[in-house]
Amino acid sequence: MNTTGLEALRDMFGPNRYELKFYPAPGGERTPFALICPGGGYACVMSCIEGKPIAKALNERGYSAFVLRYRCRERARYPSPLVDIAHAVKEILDHADDYCIDPQNYAVFGFSAGGHLAAMYGVKALGWGKFALPRPTALVLSYPVITMGEKTHAGSRDNLLGKQPACDAILRCSVEKQVSTDYPPTFIWCGDADKTVNPDNSRMLADALTACHVPHRLTVYPGVDHGVGLGKGLACEKWLDEAVAFWKEQESM
Repeated sequence: MNTTGLEALRDMFGPNRYELKFYPAPGGERTPFALICPGGGYACVMSCIEGKPIAKALNERGYSAFVLRYRCRERARYPSPLVDIAHAVKEILDHADDYCIDPQNYAVFGFSAGGHLAAMYGVKALGWGKFALPRPTALVLSYPVITMGEKTHAGSRDNLLGKQPACDAILRCSVEKQVSTDYPPTFIWCGDADKTVNPDNSRMLADALTACHVPHRLTVYPGVDHGVGLGKGLACEKWLDEAVAFWKEQESM
């Protein structure tokens, strides 16, 4: 089995606990940083597709990056993954000098269910504000799960909220229902051929951001399915450069 296959097996069957891996930017200068939350339906954390490759690509663009392994499967019940993402941000900020990062400028990247986690962290009452952490400069959400309602990804909801979640739990974790004017600027993208997470998830969040006058950008790429990571060779292959440009725009706001 090749290295990629071994990494995928570790993602699916590896430690079900909080872990944080650091990918420093080259050059040793203090840089902004990205916290990356890979997807996996809250059943696993697919770092081999949506973690390490994204971190390395951000390093090439001058950013330090951290890949988060958050609790999943039987340990994913709300709010455990949110506690993990807050733990990660606090750990990074508490050691900002050791990591040589700028504590005032960070983005949270999330993919699929990790996109839902990142999007929940963007809600002040659930995430950054509740844990007394600084608001992210930007969120970057790739083919994200957003709602826990009718158009959700059923596996993600089952792992996060259980098979028969209460109505108040569904409402609380449906990000499109929780957006307010202090939500971070957000870059969202997905493919119109996504057969795993309905692209309407992305559209619902964009509509909520528009209603609250939150800076955002939504791109729906033609012919792109789910779980493509960097999307090399696909219509979405420039998404990371577009996301970084959006992030840089927010730095000066």
